[in-house]
Amino acid sequence: MSGILTGFAVVGLAIALGYVLGRQGLLGEHARFVLSRLTFFVLSPFLLFVVLAEADIPTLFSALLPVSALTAISMFAVYAVLARLLWRRGLGDTVVGALGSGYVNANNIGIPIALYLLGNAAFSAPVILAQLLVFMPIALVLLDASTSTSAPSVGRILRQTARNPMLIGAALGVVVALTGIQLPPVVWEPIALIAGACVPILLISYGLSLPGARVLTTKGRRRDILLGSGLKLVAMPLVAWALAQFVFALPRDQVLAVVVLAALPTAQNVFNFAQRYDVGERIARDTIFLTTIGCIPVLLIVAFLLS
Repeated sequence: MSGILTGFAVVGLAIALGYVLGRQGLLGEHARFVLSRLTFFVLSPFLLFVVLAEADIPTLFSALLPVSALTAISMFAVYAVLARLLWRRGLGDTVVGALGSGYVNANNIGIPIALYLLGNAAFSAPVILAQLLVFMPIALVLLDASTSTSAPSVGRILRQTARNPMLIGAALGVVVALTGIQLPPVVWEPIALIAGACVPILLISYGLSLPGARVLTTKGRRRDILLGSGLKLVAMPLVAWALAQFVFALPRDQVLAVVVLAALPTAQNVFNFAQRYDVGERIARDTIFLTTIGCIPVLLIVAFLLS
């Protein structure tokens, strides 16, 4: 249980710091915009490279990968059907809401929880791989299409995807892990230094958005937020458990791992994407807030029942 508390203490302190800075206005009125772009274009690519370059290959491509991927896809699908077809939401809001329901915080919360609760930080690597190399590129293409004034073409989509800095960082990290290349310290240490700044800056940026904000106050979007939060906190861990236990018949420790990872809150990256494309920001912010608070009792229950 101490692993859960440790992971959330780290995250909570950084968000609280961002909140205080936002209340005092110490970073200026453009702080959120600057930190958002700094995280998206610079810090996140370096962090993704480091995490995936250090990942253990057998764990990276273990059965945890398909179970986690199928679980997330099912959440995306349920949300998209309801939001797009039933509620007639725009493409941008639908994408952000769907990410909120299944794109987990496998990095800055998942890594410490995997380390302290599961005993191995590498358990989060398959989820990070699926999200970064599959889900993120698709989501960013859809968000770009929803905000672009020109009709998207296949060539333009491929060029933008290939130029995405986060995808480039993740792909290079996988290449290093697969080839076993040992980067010299003169190269690795500066990369690791920059990567280490990503998580605190990302969390501080999220905290900056909280002053004056109230959860579930956006008219016409409360059910979007509640749907995404409910899928993330309740449905996703249950689906992960069912797939791991009955479909893939995983060992007990891996069942616990996939359910714990599925119970993690929505990733702050979803808010970062929403800020970057100026769409669905309230949906992302409120879903992250509710799932970050709500996942604490969920994780405690999961640990009690399955560990």
